[in-house]
Amino acid sequence: MTKRTYDIVLFGATGFTGKLVAAYLFKTYGINNGLKWAMAGRSKDKLEKVQKELGISNVPTIVADSKDKDSLVNLATQAKVVCTTVGPYAVYGSDLVAACVAQGTHYCDLTGEPQWIYKMISEHHQTAKANKVKIVNSCGFDSIPSDMGVYFLQKKAYEKFGTYCNQVKFRLKGAKGGISGGTYASLGYILKEVESNPEVMDILNNPLSLTPYPEREAATFPKAAYDEDFKRWYMPFLMEMITTKTVYRSNALLGDKYGSDFQYHEAMLSGGGIQAKVFSSVMQKVVWAKPNSLLRKTIDTILPKPGEGPSEKARKNGFFKIAFLGKNNDGQSIKTQVIGDKDPGYGSTSKMLGESAVCLAMDDLNGEYGVVTPSSAMGDKLLERLQQNAGLSFDVK
Repeated sequence: MTKRTYDIVLFGATGFTGKLVAAYLFKTYGINNGLKWAMAGRSKDKLEKVQKELGISNVPTIVADSKDKDSLVNLATQAKVVCTTVGPYAVYGSDLVAACVAQGTHYCDLTGEPQWIYKMISEHHQTAKANKVKIVNSCGFDSIPSDMGVYFLQKKAYEKFGTYCNQVKFRLKGAKGGISGGTYASLGYILKEVESNPEVMDILNNPLSLTPYPEREAATFPKAAYDEDFKRWYMPFLMEMITTKTVYRSNALLGDKYGSDFQYHEAMLSGGGIQAKVFSSVMQKVVWAKPNSLLRKTIDTILPKPGEGPSEKARKNGFFKIAFLGKNNDGQSIKTQVIGDKDPGYGSTSKMLGESAVCLAMDDLNGEYGVVTPSSAMGDKLLERLQQNAGLSFDVK
C-alpha cells in the first residue's frame, strides 16, 4: 500500500457532501503537502466543474462509476484509502467495498444503513481482517459523536476509577441544522427493503444485530420518559437506529472491553412530558411511514433530495451538543460531553469524514481490521484529529 499513487481518493466529489469534504481537505491539507489525494466521480465534466467551483484545478481526478466494477478496482488500486459519500450505500456501495477488500485498500463512508452494514460484515469481515484492511462505516454524525464519545468517556472512566462503565447514556442536549438529503434517501431505501424482506426489520430493531452475539439481551427503554439523572424528559433520537448499533459493535470488536453486560441508550432531552410523548408518537409515524403512503409522499415534498443541502451560512451557524453519563458496577459515575462547531448533517459531518480518511491514510494505527467502527479502528489517533482539526471538543464535566 505504500506504493499507491494517492493517500486518499474521494469518491462522490461532485455531490453536495462530497464537495464539502473536498473543500475541507484542500483547506486543511492542500495538495501534495504531505497528503496526496484525488477526487473521483462518474463524470469528467462534473469533476472539472467542481475543480473550478472550489478553485482546486490542481487536484487530480479519476473517473469511476458505482455500476462499473472494473472502474472501482482501478480506483481502489490507486489509493491507500477510498473515502466515499455515494449513497444509499445499499444501492451504490457494495461493489466498492468488495474492490477495496480485494485490493488491500482501507475504506470509510457515511452510511446510516444497518441492514447494509450487516451484509458487509457477513460477506467481507473475515477476508478484510485477513488482508489487514479497515472497512470503517458511519464516519459522520452517525456515528462518530456517539462512538468516539463513548470511547472518550470510557477512557476517562478507566483513568479515574480503574474500571470501565457498563452503563452509558447519550443525551442530545441541543442541535441546529437540517436533515441530510442523503440520509433521508437512505431511510427511504431501508423502508423499501423492509417491505420486500421482513427479516430486515429484525436487524433494525435489535441494538446488538451488528455484533457476534445478537441473541444477548439489550436493555429496553420507553420511547419517552423522565430521566432522573438529567432531571429532564427525553424523547427518541432519530439516529439511534444506527448509532447505538455502532457503539455495541465497538464493544464487541474490543473484546467486550466495556463488559459483557454493557448497556447503552440514546435519546434527545426535551422540555416536558407531554411534548416528549407527542413527539415520540409523531416521529414513530414519520420514520416508519410506508414508501407509497400519503404521509411519505408529503414528507418527500418537504425534505431535501440527495445532493441538496443548507446554505453555507446555515452550516456555519449550526452546532450540536451531547451529554454522556457513565456508571460502573461500583456505583461510580462520570459525565462527559461532545460539542460540534457546525451543523451535524453537513458542516461537521464533512470534517469528521475527512479526518477519518486522513487518519486511516497517515497514522500508525494499532486498531482492529475487518468491517469495523471508528473507535475500534482508529481510537486515540482519531480522537486527536477530531479535536485538533474537525471542530469537535471532548470534555469531562
